[in-house]
Amino acid sequence: MDSTVIRLESLTKVFMTDEVETCALSGIHLEINRGDYISIAGPSGCGKSTLLSILGLLDSPSDGMYTLNGRPVQELTHSERARVRNREIGFIFQAFNLIGDLTVYENVELPLTYRGMPGSERKKRVQESLEKVKMDHRMKHYPSQLSGGQQQRVAVARALAGQPSILLADEPTGNLDSRNGEAVINLLKDLHQEGATICMVTHDPRYAKYADRTVHLFDGRIVEENFAANA
Repeated sequence: MDSTVIRLESLTKVFMTDEVETCALSGIHLEINRGDYISIAGPSGCGKSTLLSILGLLDSPSDGMYTLNGRPVQELTHSERARVRNREIGFIFQAFNLIGDLTVYENVELPLTYRGMPGSERKKRVQESLEKVKMDHRMKHYPSQLSGGQQQRVAVARALAGQPSILLADEPTGNLDSRNGEAVINLLKDLHQEGATICMVTHDPRYAKYADRTVHLFDGRIVEENFAANA
C-alpha cells in the first residue's frame, strides 16, 4: 500500500483582484507520507496559509496536481470534497474555532454527528480524544470557561476524534503564551510519536524544530528543506 498521504506536483495558486494577478504559490512540489511530521515555515505573506488551505480542501489550486490518499483532488465533486474534509483531514486553527454555546463534549462530537455516526461510537471517540489531551474532566464546561491553552487542547481533541489521515495545524500556538504554546507543541509531538501524520504552519523557529522536516517558503516557492537530526 502506498504510504504517501499527500502529493503536490507543480502546484500554483494565483489570486485575481481588480485585474491584478498575485501569485501566492508557484511550482510547489511536496510529498507527505504516513507518519511524517512536517513544518511549513516562512515570513508573513509567503504563502503558508494559502498552501494549508489548499491541503485542507478549503481552496483549490490554479494549476498543478494535488493527490490525497491516491485520489486526484481536482476530480472530487463539491459534496465529495466536504466528505473528505470531514473524514480524512483534522484541522487545528490558531483561533481555536470552538462554538461558544456548545460544551466541550458537544464541540468535539459535532463533526462526528455530521457523519451520521451512531451515538455509542461518538461517545467512545469523544471520551478517548478528550482523555488524550487531558481535558476529559472539563467536558461539561463551555469554551468561555476555559483558558486559551485549554481551548486549543479541545480543538486538538476535536481534530483527533475523526481519526483523520492527516492533522493540519495553522499557527496552533499563535494565540497562546509561551508556556501554553509549549504544552500544545508537546501534545502534537506525543501524537506524532503515537503515529499521527502532522503538517503544521508556523513562523516560530522554536516550534518548527519539533518537526522531522521543515519546508521553507519564500514568495510562494519552496526555497529550502531541512531534516531534523533525529528524523
